[in-house]
Amino acid sequence: MNHTRWKLARERKLTEGDNESPEVRAERAEIRLAMAFAKAVYDRRTQLGLTQTQLAERAGLNQAKVSRIEGADAVPTLPLLRRLALALDASLNIALDDDHEEVTFIGHSAA
Repeated sequence: MNHTRWKLARERKLTEGDNESPEVRAERAEIRLAMAFAKAVYDRRTQLGLTQTQLAERAGLNQAKVSRIEGADAVPTLPLLRRLALALDASLNIALDDDHEEVTFIGHSAA
């Protein structure tokens, strides 16, 4: 079964009353947040025209760590979030709600 069919089947089950457990919902929310953060880092890095290696150098990391972050395979600590925001010359905004996570880097204006 390909991913699209699986997603459709899952959506159908949920609409038919096959509810997920609270643990599964929490895990799904964590995955969404990790993916939102990964996408925000990737988008800002590419907007700046940086490679993973260049971002790693700016943030005092190695390229493998940046790759894990962009692959949603690493859970960043608060100090790491700060280092990434500084390296990406941006403010980091994270909005969390019951069913929505939004992560954005707002670039600092060159004044």
